[in-house]
Amino acid sequence: MISRSYPDRPIVGIGAVILGPEGVLMIKRGKPPRKGSWSLPGGAQELGETIHDAARREVREETGLDVEILGLIDTVDSIRKDADGRVEYHYTLIDVAAVVTGGSLGPGSDADDARWFDAAEIAAMNLWSETHRIIGLARDMHEGRTTGFFDHRPRL
Repeated sequence: MISRSYPDRPIVGIGAVILGPEGVLMIKRGKPPRKGSWSLPGGAQELGETIHDAARREVREETGLDVEILGLIDTVDSIRKDADGRVEYHYTLIDVAAVVTGGSLGPGSDADDARWFDAAEIAAMNLWSETHRIIGLARDMHEGRTTGFFDHRPRL
């Protein structure tokens, strides 16, 4: 198993933007990196697991919800260096869009909290700039302003 801190290669992480009538689903991270910060649900992909399977598992573990994966939003590099310039964390993050299909909302094993935020609340949150960008891309796709996987889906 590769160490998450000071790894010898990048770790693939999966994030899910879950849009619904209540807004965007966010979790409060329960583990480093970004412990205590609000973030999209997600985590490390496991060996032998597809991206979609990893996204569904992570969402279920962190929020108690079952989701359908609609498609790819974008990828993001997350590289954090320590005070000495050594790479402490290196993730290649793959973000997907999803909708809820079942379950009951509540924080799970890796999350201290899980809840919906409306657009104004998201805009006011001190989120990582890439998180704001990914949420914006998901909304644009959902509203049909860009081509993508939402083109054939009904509006939420």
